[in-house]
Amino acid sequence: MFTYKDTLTWIRLTAQYIEDNKDYLTDLDRAIGDADHGSNMDRGFKKVMSRITTFEDKDIGSMLNMVGMVLISSVGGAAGPLYGTFYLQAAKAINSKKELSPQDIVALLEAGTEGLIKRGKTNPGDKTIIDSLQPGVEALKKSLRDGKDITAAMQDAVQSAEEGMKHTIPLVAKKGRASYLGERSTGHQDPGATSAFYILKALHDVFISG
Repeated sequence: MFTYKDTLTWIRLTAQYIEDNKDYLTDLDRAIGDADHGSNMDRGFKKVMSRITTFEDKDIGSMLNMVGMVLISSVGGAAGPLYGTFYLQAAKAINSKKELSPQDIVALLEAGTEGLIKRGKTNPGDKTIIDSLQPGVEALKKSLRDGKDITAAMQDAVQSAEEGMKHTIPLVAKKGRASYLGERSTGHQDPGATSAFYILKALHDVFISG
């Protein structure tokens, strides 16, 4: 089972991956955006980490809800509301559970992704966060249906998310600041799809280390 402690590790790893790659994310955003995605996401997750050290609730939904609220209030641009929505909707999917089954993991990721789609009014292929998250979630669901354990299924999820992330390179952006560039947005990996990949990679790594 995926515990409250595992959730803390997931958030900490996500924050670490964002910090480690903030310059890379900013470079990606410099090509097709405002050159602030890395710094914004890093600031947001640092705020999250400052709250986690004093967070007393012991249910996973409350933890994810807190993450969402902090990101909304501290991450600039569109990323704050989008990533905040991801965590808020994920929290709703599991409510006050203190342990999660593999199907609960699917439910929270699926709810978060669907929340992003509705909030951003985006579809797969629009060169956004969704292009890594959705294939990752679909791969996770399929692998679990095929009888794989959660660790192997998460490996498939991360691989599919990475493929989706890289697939944004030839796409023309249809949403956000990058869409203003039209055809000139091709040839560049989407920074949002990249930071979303780090979220799934962090979750995967909890199971690997566990």
